Amino acid sequence: MTPRRGRLVAFEGVDGSGKSTQARILAGTIDAVLTFEPGATGLGSALRHLLLDPGHPEPDVRAEALLMAADRAQHVAEVIRPALEQGRTVVTDRFSGSTIAYQGYGRGLPVGELRRLVAWATDGVEPDLTVVVDVPLAVARRRLERGQADRLERLDGRFFSRVRDGYLELAGADPLRWTVVDGDADVDVVAAAVREVAEKRLGDVFAKGPRS
Repeated sequence: MTPRRGRLVAFEGVDGSGKSTQARILAGTIDAVLTFEPGATGLGSALRHLLLDPGHPEPDVRAEALLMAADRAQHVAEVIRPALEQGRTVVTDRFSGSTIAYQGYGRGLPVGELRRLVAWATDGVEPDLTVVVDVPLAVARRRLERGQADRLERLDGRFFSRVRDGYLELAGADPLRWTVVDGDADVDVVAAAVREVAEKRLGDVFAKGPRS
C-alpha cells in the first residue's frame, strides 16, 4: 500500500533569528528529516558557495534569484519529494518563502514573477506549515556578530528591515499555512511555542510519535 504523503514544515526568518536551532529541535522531537537551503545537495553546495561566499563575484539580483531557484529545484528532487513520498515528515531550514522575502521584498524584484519562479522550481511542492521565527533586527544583528558573516548577512539593516516586513506580510496574508513565533526568548520557550502551533496544525504528525 502506498504510504500517505508526509508533511513539509519550513522555518523562515531573517539571518540571526534562531530559525535553524528551532528547525533542529522540532525535527528531533518528531523524528523528521531535517534539511536546509541553500546547499543540502551536492549541486546545492556548489551553488551555495557561488551565492554566499564573499570571495566570489557578486551576482546580479536576477541571477541570484535564479541560482536560489536552481538550488531549490535540486533540493526538492533529491531530498524533499522522495522523503514525502515515503510518508516522512520533512523540516527544512528555509524554503520558498526565503525567495519571496529576500529577493522580492529585500532586493525589490517583482513578487509575482518570483512566485511563478518558485512554483516552477518546486514542481508544486508547498509547505504544510511555514514557521516564521521573528526577532527585532537589533537582536538578529547582535547574534550574527558571533560568527563570520556571508555575503547576504553583510547587507545593511534597511535590507533586513524589508525582509522582516516581507515575512510578516506573507504570514498575515496566509494564516492557514503560516505562523509567526516570537524568537526573542529563551530557546526552550521558543521551542515550546513552535511545538504548540505545530501540534495544533499537524496533529497527526505528533500522534505517530518518534520512531523506535
